[in-house]
Amino acid sequence: MERVKLAGGVTLSRLVYGLWRLTDDDDTSDAHVQAKIESCLEQGITSLDQAAVYGGFTSEALLGRALKSAPRLKDRIEIVTKCGIVFPAGRFADARVKHYDTSRAHIMASVDNSLALMGIEAIDLLLIHRPDPFMDHGETGRALDDLVDAGKVRAVGVSNFRPHDCALLQSAMAAPIASNQIQLGLGHTVPFTNGDIADMQTRAMAPMAWSPLGGGTLMANAPDGLAAAMDEIAAREGVDRAAVAVAWILAHPARILPVLGTNNLERIARLSEATHVGIDRQDWFRLYQLAMGHEIP
Repeated sequence: MERVKLAGGVTLSRLVYGLWRLTDDDDTSDAHVQAKIESCLEQGITSLDQAAVYGGFTSEALLGRALKSAPRLKDRIEIVTKCGIVFPAGRFADARVKHYDTSRAHIMASVDNSLALMGIEAIDLLLIHRPDPFMDHGETGRALDDLVDAGKVRAVGVSNFRPHDCALLQSAMAAPIASNQIQLGLGHTVPFTNGDIADMQTRAMAPMAWSPLGGGTLMANAPDGLAAAMDEIAAREGVDRAAVAVAWILAHPARILPVLGTNNLERIARLSEATHVGIDRQDWFRLYQLAMGHEIP
């Protein structure tokens, strides 16, 4: 599978397996979690997307437990995780209100927790999970630089940041912001025109796309015209509609990394089909216009 080198030297697989719903599975045994990872690895998907907040602050521990019982997997994967969201659950049960925390103390504690819970020596890519309107960018930037210098984090990035948020944080950092993970797909095309993708291309940042299938809505409730077009391409390419939706993202020259999350082993085994789908410029614009609901000017 194609790999993408990020600023800072970290390399990720073009498709990233998302663990947002890892704890929602009926089967959270070590063996089942390992089976998901091994299925990804068989396809060349080596990058896993986590966050401290996932599963009410339990997902990292679940992954760590599985890796501990199968240490052979550790050297074959890259781990992306996030910090900065706090709400009353898990170790933050005493929080009075949901909030963002990008203070040095919180970032450092969150990274140490992530390392311990997942049983790893370094985080390949650490993301600030959401823009923090109360952020002291100087303090946050220095904390991220110090984590890179200490070797606890190999590269740093952000999630859901707008261009101005990226510019502010980068102004206080020596390490490059290597990636920005944003909502993007046929169900949410705005980043192609609101400056988000253009800014990332300008900064040589790797775009990551969360919810590339719109949380499943593209499969079940896509507009009739879009659904018909995806199904037509799917039949032509011998894949399903999901593979077409992901291939549409992969076709963009920004080299976007879709984050794909499913607990179904059969679906996991087919994730890489999207990399074999041919989407040319006219296919891309046909789907784009149908997704927007109107023709381009």
